[in-house]
Amino acid sequence: MTDKGFTTCLWFDGQAEEAANHYTSIFKDSRLGRTVRTTEAGPGPAGSVLTVEFELNGQKFVGLNGGSQFTFNESVSFQIPCADQGEVDYYWSRLTAGGSEVACGWLKDKYGLCWQVVPTVLIDMISDADPEKAKRATEAMMSMTKFDIAALQKAYEGR
Repeated sequence: MTDKGFTTCLWFDGQAEEAANHYTSIFKDSRLGRTVRTTEAGPGPAGSVLTVEFELNGQKFVGLNGGSQFTFNESVSFQIPCADQGEVDYYWSRLTAGGSEVACGWLKDKYGLCWQVVPTVLIDMISDADPEKAKRATEAMMSMTKFDIAALQKAYEGR
């Protein structure tokens, strides 16, 4: 069998093209792909955007203008691993614009899609073999909305 990977399909209510443009403006390694428009056969008005393909950091997506019957919820989110506070701040500010902050690095963007903006060092901290370090890091994590790496590091080290 040939491994062709996966493409994540995101269901929008008429905002697929706008969302694809928004996301590709945020992620540096991204690109827009093919846009498919409806024909006289539908669905929707002829010439309207049905789907738009885009890629973010190597992950393939297709935005589908499927209508209002389904919406995003917190049961699915996309995790963005961040090397430093600058990356955390960058993604956080751009993805919360028009959206909302949730908790523990989670946010909901202006389209209702959920994201986790996570410093890569956090996973090492909360899974540390020293249970006290892991506990302190986890407690600090649970108290935050947007992650502050310096504060996480202080808690982890017991300072």
